[in-house]
Amino acid sequence: MTTAVVVVGSGIAGLTAALHADGAGCDVTLVTKATVAEANTRYAQGGIAGALSPADRTDDHARDTLVAGAGLADPAAVTVLVEEGPDRIRDLIAAGVAFDRDEHGALRGGLEGAHSFARILHAGGDATGAEIERALIARLRSSGVRLQEHAFVTDLVRRGGRVVGVELHGGERIAADAVILATGGAGELFAHSTNPAVATGDGIALAARAGAAVRDLEFVQFHPTVLAVGDAFLVSEAVRGEGAVLRDERGRRFALEAHPDGELAPRDVVARAIAGAMARQGGRPVLLDATAVHSPDPDQRAAFLAARFPTIDAAVRDRGLDWAREPIPVTPAAHYLMGGVVTDLDGRTDVPGLYAVGEVARTGVHGANRLASNSLLEGAVFGARAGAAAAADAVRAWPVAAGASTPPDADTVAVGIPHPPFSRRALQELMWADAGVARDGAGLRHAGRTLAAWQAEMPAPVSVREHEDAGLLQVAQLVVASASARTGSVGSHLRTDDPAAAAHGGVRTDLEGAA
Repeated sequence: MTTAVVVVGSGIAGLTAALHADGAGCDVTLVTKATVAEANTRYAQGGIAGALSPADRTDDHARDTLVAGAGLADPAAVTVLVEEGPDRIRDLIAAGVAFDRDEHGALRGGLEGAHSFARILHAGGDATGAEIERALIARLRSSGVRLQEHAFVTDLVRRGGRVVGVELHGGERIAADAVILATGGAGELFAHSTNPAVATGDGIALAARAGAAVRDLEFVQFHPTVLAVGDAFLVSEAVRGEGAVLRDERGRRFALEAHPDGELAPRDVVARAIAGAMARQGGRPVLLDATAVHSPDPDQRAAFLAARFPTIDAAVRDRGLDWAREPIPVTPAAHYLMGGVVTDLDGRTDVPGLYAVGEVARTGVHGANRLASNSLLEGAVFGARAGAAAAADAVRAWPVAAGASTPPDADTVAVGIPHPPFSRRALQELMWADAGVARDGAGLRHAGRTLAAWQAEMPAPVSVREHEDAGLLQVAQLVVASASARTGSVGSHLRTDDPAAAAHGGVRTDLEGAA
């Protein structure tokens, strides 16, 4: 009997999982709430990391990943990531991904923050995610996978403690032996985010309602450099890898004061340094200065920036800025969620029949802070593993995911608490203010009480947007509960009421705190 698999989500993790399950002989349906191309993967600029060069070693990639994870990354998961990563990148090349190459035809590796080797592969300069998405969608369309676009999953169907399918908005049900969640992150929790509007935490909410364990939701990575003019637009870390530096409005280069690696320190360190500089100048953005990159001649520099970063260059110029000749204003923004649904190394959750891969999952590979360009790699590596496991598990007992845990209960004190009326924007502003780059106990308690009050008043969702809002509110409560429970600062989680962090003005400068 053929195993039926439903994959929810169409980024690199979902597409890879679907293709591997299809290749293993499963009957696969991929559902996505927007178009198949509308996923976080499409917007990934920086690239995909992998030790493919003869001069690089997987051990070095593992060490860099563990250091960035601030001591909380799972070594076993990291080993899987870096050792299987090169083969998954070769799979992408075989699928038609056109990574950038040098004049000799060799893959061109770039350097990004906290990497010890130039191992970051790009496609189209700064359009890596879009190129990966294009190639995998083309492969999907020539496979046996059924695709349902504009299909929003409102619930997981369960029977006897096992997930046996999904229910879509409108009442349709799709039966399955295995459901793989690949729904991405929850950037829509915050007022400033690099994520597309589809990143509403749907998979975490679905899994939590089904009784699956979630963990490490306090670890939210804030990308340091997002354009502060017009709509939020990420300026890739690769720009700093090419030599761009950060300056405050007085022209002072401040990042070196936070970490010896300056602009190429781990992302949480750079984001905090920027937030501190902005606080010192009344909240105004800092400046990303690329005016010394490549050449002292501004015309040559402009040509280089346009060729190396065509997507960013177009976005900068669309906003009336000339970054070859003047620094551009940037600010931190929510970028990536390290925590999520707890899984083992094959994507299994602790609920039989349910898997999670990519940003929605918590494998432990990122610890407290994700190393740059490991996210696309994670989707490829663990997507392949989950697709294969879904095919194999139908004929054997379900192993329980290791390390399962749930955050403490969310604040339920709601009666009589003054609060504004609920709206998605109000939720985002609350989370940005009280659970953003820096947190403290008072702000988290305020957020918890406000979220509980909104939860008590929330009507049953009817429309897709109302379902998204209900899920965002649920995930926000889980994030705040996790951030409240971890009273010390580590990785991307900064508690300004942690004495060790307060001693450094809210920015940890020791290696443990910085990584």
